[in-house]
Amino acid sequence: MLRVLCLLLISLFAGSVFALPEAARQNAPDWRALGQGEMRWFGLRLYGAELWVRGAGWSREGPFALKLTYAREIPGGRIVDASVGELRRLGYRDEVQLVRWREHMTRAFPDVRAGDSITGVFLPGRGVQFWFGEQLRAEVTDLEFARAFFDIWLDPRTREPALRERLLGLRG
Repeated sequence: MLRVLCLLLISLFAGSVFALPEAARQNAPDWRALGQGEMRWFGLRLYGAELWVRGAGWSREGPFALKLTYAREIPGGRIVDASVGELRRLGYRDEVQLVRWREHMTRAFPDVRAGDSITGVFLPGRGVQFWFGEQLRAEVTDLEFARAFFDIWLDPRTREPALRERLLGLRG
């Protein structure tokens, strides 16, 4: 009985949280979750992350989607600042470019509360779409920005290599 209850709860949880925005799935109908993990800062859970792909595995050439489901309230400006800081840490230093990229992210990232999700969908040859829940917030056609943005999580130099491994399905 306990096993049945656990499976029921998992299926309910998976159906509501582990899904891409409906309209985003139309970009590639055969999405599947490759891996998931969570981001913590000094022990506090900031967000859960899921990497969605097509086919057997992840390719930097895409398409792929990264969904972040937030565990706490975070102002959009703080998300943007942290993202720009990570881009700098990864070696992106052209300040004119970073100002332009900051503008893209400011349009894309609203203030979030616990349970809110932001999904970035990499579209080869097009760029990236950012979804807030089921609402398209921004589409950015700058491919260099799109690749750089996802490098925050998926580049081998990421600040969180264990999360990267979980997202890529290399670690449980």
